[in-house]
Amino acid sequence: MADNKERVTVGDLLQHPALQLRLLAGTAGLHRSVSWAHVSELDDPTPWLLGDEVIMTTGLAVPRSAAGQRAYLERLDDAGVAALAVSAQLHMPPLRQAFFAAAERRGMPVLEVPLAVPFIAVAREVAAALQEDAAHRLGAQLQVFGALRWLTSENLDTATLFTRLEKLSGYDIFLCTMQGRPLLPGVPAPDPAVVPGSADAPPAIPGGFAIPVPSPGGAAGFLVAFEREDARPAGLAVVQHIATVAALLLAAVRTEREALRREGAEFLAELLQDALDPAVAQRHLKRHSIRGEIALAVVRGVTEDAVLRALEDQPYLLLNRGEDRYLLGSPLLGDRVAVLPGVAAGMSRPFGPGASLRVAQREARWSASHAAASGRALVRYGEDTTGRWLPDDPAALTALVEHVLGEALRYDAGHGSRLLPSVRTWMERDRRTDEAAAALHIHPNTLSYRLRRFGEVTGRDMSTTGAFAEVWLAIRAAAELGLLD
Repeated sequence: MADNKERVTVGDLLQHPALQLRLLAGTAGLHRSVSWAHVSELDDPTPWLLGDEVIMTTGLAVPRSAAGQRAYLERLDDAGVAALAVSAQLHMPPLRQAFFAAAERRGMPVLEVPLAVPFIAVAREVAAALQEDAAHRLGAQLQVFGALRWLTSENLDTATLFTRLEKLSGYDIFLCTMQGRPLLPGVPAPDPAVVPGSADAPPAIPGGFAIPVPSPGGAAGFLVAFEREDARPAGLAVVQHIATVAALLLAAVRTEREALRREGAEFLAELLQDALDPAVAQRHLKRHSIRGEIALAVVRGVTEDAVLRALEDQPYLLLNRGEDRYLLGSPLLGDRVAVLPGVAAGMSRPFGPGASLRVAQREARWSASHAAASGRALVRYGEDTTGRWLPDDPAALTALVEHVLGEALRYDAGHGSRLLPSVRTWMERDRRTDEAAAALHIHPNTLSYRLRRFGEVTGRDMSTTGAFAEVWLAIRAAAELGLLD
């Protein structure tokens, strides 16, 4: 039936005299490849399909309404079915014009099988025609098994390896994370529109396959393979083997990244202690692919794993200190972190590689405390213009805090009270008492009492502009000195 052909098509089946098939609709799809022929009387067989099948039905599953018939055909076409073969009689309901119009519009061949030809005859002819193609696919599978040997013996990079696999398999290959971002360096990500919403989705997609890339704890992403023009696609099994190769490479990349991350944490600890010469620091930053303007961030309220996922494809240094995550890298990293639920992050002003982190630490810590107190996900130092009125001299800041807040600090320490944090939260929330009380998890009346008591302890009437401004600047100075963390 298909002598000297590299694949079996729907058109080949139509030309086989013994099958006596008749084309009812979908002429534009006669070039479609056929991988198997199978009987199905299910209303929706697509979860069990791999693509390129000829689905044969006596009509039991075909709806009677025009809308139902159209939806039935579209489901099959979306799953990559090569053609629908219907019985000439038996249980077939009358096929509606909407059904035929959808088949023509999509180029989905609809074939009629005469009553004299059993479905098993169609299945046998397809299986016989595919024997030669099966040998080609087996050879491709065996060569894919050698992919990792190429990687080690020839020192191939990832991009070159996957270029070889594309030529061998007959598919254009794409890799992405579950969110649609690039998964491995050197391999492009697919159009997000073709990425399945779940790792449990059927593998067949129009024009190819979408296969989960396995990893510990669940799928790491998807391998999307589209049939290449003028190529001989090797089938689902080969694509699955390539996904396994991608998983092994991803595990190696993650191991290397983890080692580099641990090294980066030690390096950041030295930077925070000002223990490195600027030239040495610049070399280390370059090794970690951190170049140009950088910033230091302090991230609170989220786990380390959440930060790692948010920054998966970005260069950075990360160090855990208690509940704080110190993050060094591009100032744009703040935007990635800010989308994490429950985060309170502060970022310093940008500075050049190799510069001391002494000032940046103070700025980042203050900004993180400001973010937590104000309920904001991210505060960048310098966004609050009142900071420009504070001196840089720590001794001057200390004197300001003692003069304005000294009595309140000692009162809180001696009584276990929270006058100063309550005043700060109230000011951070723009003096909205109900909102500040909710953030402090206390009743508004309790907050009002604390505000009055703070005024009595410090001798400052918070209803006056002068006292309010003085207290606000003193609170800013205390945060700069780390007294309110």
